[in-house]
Amino acid sequence: MELTDSVTVLKGVGDKTAVALNKLGINSINDLLTYYPRRYDDFSIKKPDESMDGAKITVKGQIVSEPSLSFFGRKRSRLRFLIKIDDETYPVSFFNQPWLKKQLEIGDEKIVFGTFDASKQQINGIKIISKQSGSDYDSIYPTTKEVKQATIKKLIKEAYEQCGDKLVDFIPQTIRDHYRLESFRQTVANIHFPTSPHDAELAYRTAKFDEFFLFSMRIQMMKLQKRNSNAASIVTYQPKVIDEFKSTLAFELTTAQNKVVDEILADLESDRRMNRLLQGDVGSGKTVVAALAMAAVVSAGKQAAIMAPTEILAEQHANNLASMFAKLGFNIALLTGATSAAARKQLLPRIANGEVDIIVGTHALFQDAVEYKDLALAIIDEQHRFGVHQRQALKEKGEATNVLAMTATPIPRTLAITMYGDMDVSIIDQMPNGRKPVKTTWVPSTKTNSALGFMKKQLDAGKQAYVVAPLIEESDAVDMRNATEIFEKFKKLFSPQYQVGLLHGQMTNDEKDQAMQDFKQGKFAVLVATTVIEVGVDVKNANVMIIFDADHFGLSQLHQLRGRVGRSSEQAYCVLIADPKNEIGKERMRAISSSTDGFFLSQKDLELRGQGDITGLKQSGMPDFKVGDPVADINILNVAVAEAKNITSKNNWQKSPENVQLFKYLKSNQTINTD
Repeated sequence: MELTDSVTVLKGVGDKTAVALNKLGINSINDLLTYYPRRYDDFSIKKPDESMDGAKITVKGQIVSEPSLSFFGRKRSRLRFLIKIDDETYPVSFFNQPWLKKQLEIGDEKIVFGTFDASKQQINGIKIISKQSGSDYDSIYPTTKEVKQATIKKLIKEAYEQCGDKLVDFIPQTIRDHYRLESFRQTVANIHFPTSPHDAELAYRTAKFDEFFLFSMRIQMMKLQKRNSNAASIVTYQPKVIDEFKSTLAFELTTAQNKVVDEILADLESDRRMNRLLQGDVGSGKTVVAALAMAAVVSAGKQAAIMAPTEILAEQHANNLASMFAKLGFNIALLTGATSAAARKQLLPRIANGEVDIIVGTHALFQDAVEYKDLALAIIDEQHRFGVHQRQALKEKGEATNVLAMTATPIPRTLAITMYGDMDVSIIDQMPNGRKPVKTTWVPSTKTNSALGFMKKQLDAGKQAYVVAPLIEESDAVDMRNATEIFEKFKKLFSPQYQVGLLHGQMTNDEKDQAMQDFKQGKFAVLVATTVIEVGVDVKNANVMIIFDADHFGLSQLHQLRGRVGRSSEQAYCVLIADPKNEIGKERMRAISSSTDGFFLSQKDLELRGQGDITGLKQSGMPDFKVGDPVADINILNVAVAEAKNITSKNNWQKSPENVQLFKYLKSNQTINTD
């Protein structure tokens, strides 16, 4: 029997059982041996008076009453008896296990596993156990109706007896020695058949490292493969154009911005395609970094495109870039779904013949009718709002297009490793000089009038304000304020002195553009909006934001919304109105009120909400780990990533004697897909 054999080689595994096991992800003997328990039942003998209420407990005592069986309902029953433990007597009840009565007689000494009810000083029995297994710890596996615990345990025991000696170590011995990791065989044995909690804990520590390390190795191999196959034409940019562009800026780049620019320029002049993720907190200056990358490409006689998720943001980018590049004379064009047919007819030939240097747009950039002369750089803003195929479609518009993906959603290292492991990651972790952190306050709904009074003072001082609501219209299902209701109330409160605008996702694109333009131009002093303003909108005169029902948003989303104010050197304010109903909600409000560090908040969000919804959108790229938790086990993950990078950074690492088993294992096991 080999590890790669189908589970059908085991006794009692016919076609029906094999199908049921396949549904659990168990196809081979190796799959079975690495199908680890979700928990353990502790059968070590304890005394009830030493146990907490509700705790699982194993007791040993003598039956001192006649077991009585009573029935109620069709198939419900209760078996009761008294058990004497030392000098104390405790009632024991077993529900819906009438067959146990035949196993119990007065005077018998029995071992009972159950739950201790401290208030009633009784034990709710789960099962009668024997000590034949030789271990106090029973492995409990995830099962289905078709596959029972007993079946899983029997098959694992048989598989280990037949193939345990074939579990060869794939982690290099130097790494195992350095981190005091167990052998693969020892790990499997101590996870399935532990003799103590300590044994299981050490085995799981090794299993987590193994899992993270193998994942990291596959990621590094994918990166190497892409580098070898993604040959790119070298972008021979003109340094003097970069210097000239920097000299036109009204500010000095931060150290973090300069570092990222150097990383991007090094990519562009290399002979492989850039595949880089640029992370930067709200207001950290990603746009100017992207502009420098575009300047480098244009100075080499090539084209660049930047794709934004909304027409509002695309238009804002086009205006900002036109202003930035005014002295360099670059040709910039805007192409979105709102571009008229006549304008498209004139624009497309100019893009195709290379007359347009930089093309700014939305999904329209990768439509079939759009052809580029030489697209050397594709920049994807707020990349998580585009699908894999959309990003790929833009990339394929050029022969060897470099890709720079940008996000203002600070992604914790935990997620960056697992979601974007095949990309190089640059981080702008420094804010521009002169920017003041947004002062954030959390108040209960009873203090709404006080918050509005503060906002009125800012309006009187010539400032503008955002008011954010989570719903567009009134909902009976959820008790949250809604944008249309607030809009009507605010019109009554502030008109005619101040005009109030409304912006939400159900408006047409033209209506949204008009509302945003009116706010930017100062026609509206207050803009009532939903989360449609979360990304990219830049109105420097807006320095106040009030968010209703703030506890219904994730921390990362609140941070993104808050980033719409504080876009100038003047002090900005964010008021969170919320009545959280549990401690987690209160903790989130305290966190967002006390910190403006997006990376800290996104990590906190990950811990509180889980990895599936960190950005407010389901992350489809997250891998499912069997034993490792990327959040709770971040230190093990970091070490595993570092060791994988260290191994693959060496030439011909596959041929090194200590890596032979590792490379063999990686080749024989299915690789991952990070899309």
